Amino acid sequence: MMKRLLPHPLYSLTLVVVWLMLVNKITVGNLLLGAILGMVVPAITAPYWPGHPHVRSPLRVLEYIAVVVWDIIVANFHVAGIILFKKNKDIQSKWVTVPLDLTSPEAITILAGTITMTPGTVSSMLSADGGSILVHCLDCEDTDAVRDEIKYRYERRLKEIF
Repeated sequence: MMKRLLPHPLYSLTLVVVWLMLVNKITVGNLLLGAILGMVVPAITAPYWPGHPHVRSPLRVLEYIAVVVWDIIVANFHVAGIILFKKNKDIQSKWVTVPLDLTSPEAITILAGTITMTPGTVSSMLSADGGSILVHCLDCEDTDAVRDEIKYRYERRLKEIF
């Protein structure tokens, strides 16, 4: 019975919190409406959800988040340096194909999101078979180095997590 009412409890809680942040006022009515939304939306969408991803190592998730946050900070300074000090003709934008060893859709989605969140890179396309991802780099001298860095810093950790 409880599983039918709350098929995804964390999702329900997130919906309630987001609702309260959107209305920007905590009242009994807003809390009640948020709770109703938190129960109805997951119940309606539950048949469309695939199985839950299995996280093998929660501590690795924290390590991954720390690495991504650090890389975002460093990349911000790198992109700022490109914008401020490089001339347009000196910028070497390139496309990099990164072959994937990941098979989990959740892990591939997190990898693509991580690449896009990092300033200076954008994940553009996933191959039809899910075997590689196309990445655009703002300034890249060595495409092999970019590919290897993505595989070492992100994909390796995601394989350990999923």
